[in-house]
Amino acid sequence: MSPSLLEGEYSKLNFYKLDRSWRQLPEEEKQASKQEFASVISEIGPESPITAYDLTGTRGDTDFMLAQSSMDMDPFDETARRINHTHLAGYLDQTYSYLAVRRVTQYKHGGAEPADLKDAYKYFIVYPMVKKREWYQLDQETRQKMMGDHFKIGHKYPTIKINTTYSFGLDDQEFVVGFETDEPREFVSLVMELREIPGGFYTESETPIFACVRKPIEEALDAIG
Repeated sequence: MSPSLLEGEYSKLNFYKLDRSWRQLPEEEKQASKQEFASVISEIGPESPITAYDLTGTRGDTDFMLAQSSMDMDPFDETARRINHTHLAGYLDQTYSYLAVRRVTQYKHGGAEPADLKDAYKYFIVYPMVKKREWYQLDQETRQKMMGDHFKIGHKYPTIKINTTYSFGLDDQEFVVGFETDEPREFVSLVMELREIPGGFYTESETPIFACVRKPIEEALDAIG
């Protein structure tokens, strides 16, 4: 994801799984289908940025993910249309899809934001999240204190960047939470600490979890076969 994303932008995460029958095609046909698909993605990029991620080594039910952002939702329809007209689309299943909006949090952070050390991190760990209804019955002061505990722990890991987007009324989940990092082991430590604070008891669900590896679309497709 990009640190230049603006409040109010839509975020679309599309996860794809390639059918194994594609691997049995002649090599020339496979190469041509990958080149066509990569060309379509690169042509869309300047209009509505798309970032590709590889998941072939981290999950068994999805191969790659395309993350796209836009100030309106029309580009998402156009992207789907253009992908669906490629040769590769005949072998692709869209296993997961998440739509959300970028907003400024209603909770004060009580400290400095983690620094943006660079524009691109190698790993993007993302999951949908739903809060229990009891969370919304708490008063603002109580919720602020619990979120303050989250922020304090987060500030201990300044090399991990959080991207929280909101899906209320747009998709099945309430939030799509993503963390960018170059060292997933640090993220494991962060999550272990977060499990011990009271705010976590108000989480209804936060799965599936995707550990995505940022790669050019050409490399993500080559990892499949």
